[in-house]
Amino acid sequence: METQTNNPLHGKTLEGILNDLVAHFGWEELGDRIRINCFTDNPSIKSSLTFLRKTPWARKKVEDLYIRFCSKKG
Repeated sequence: METQTNNPLHGKTLEGILNDLVAHFGWEELGDRIRINCFTDNPSIKSSLTFLRKTPWARKKVEDLYIRFCSKKG
């Protein structure tokens, strides 16, 4: 089994990632950084998770932002 000590996404759920990003940036700035309607038009964790789970390109953008956020935070 591979260890993933350098992977900031290891052990994180999509919901946890999204909650961290919303807590740090807020919905408005998150919508400015990643231009998808679920962040700008009546945003919620539930609707965003539904969209992100069905849309691989959008999920990748969220994960990439989270990785950049973690590298600046740590």
